[in-house]
Amino acid sequence: MDTPETPQIYLITPPEFELSTFPDLLARILDTHTVACVRLDLASRDEDRLSRAADVLREVTHARDIALVMAEHTMLADRLGLDGVHLRDAARSVRDTRKALGDDAIVGAFCAQSRHDGMAAGEAGADYVSFGPVQAGALGDGSFVDPELFEWWSEVIEVPVVAEGALDEASVARLAPYSDFFGIGEEIWKTDDPDAALGALIRAMG
Repeated sequence: MDTPETPQIYLITPPEFELSTFPDLLARILDTHTVACVRLDLASRDEDRLSRAADVLREVTHARDIALVMAEHTMLADRLGLDGVHLRDAARSVRDTRKALGDDAIVGAFCAQSRHDGMAAGEAGADYVSFGPVQAGALGDGSFVDPELFEWWSEVIEVPVVAEGALDEASVARLAPYSDFFGIGEEIWKTDDPDAALGALIRAMG
């Protein structure tokens, strides 16, 4: 993913969805809003379920020249012809994943709130690093990223940075000057109108 001058949308699928209806919803959103990349982020670890979902979403995204990456499951992503993977173990598997998928694949790394892990992931060959959540929530231990990390990263590090987790209009407006991408998922899928919810977040970027 190329680094934009203004933040772009990195859309994250729900952890569970119906194959009979979600692809059509995704298509409508992609036709309405400019999205840089989609992450298939199912909670399931069933290979057949993941493969069928990837096949359907690949048709939707690639028809619109939008990259599709899969959370984890490097070999499956490669076999299914996806554009890359999103790793959740910070820098630990970036180098091996890059070697397995080649230079053209997208390899991203979620580094929670750790500047050190983010720098290590970038040095290991990650195309982007994501930090989050951006504010405390009811899930997890309540920890979140200090906004100053995004400010520092944008000034010092060339590797693109993604802000994801617990985003709202206020946090998007606050982080827009320092983020290359916003990883948006549950923030819109849990609403009655995901299309409108995404539009509101995009407008908040200014």
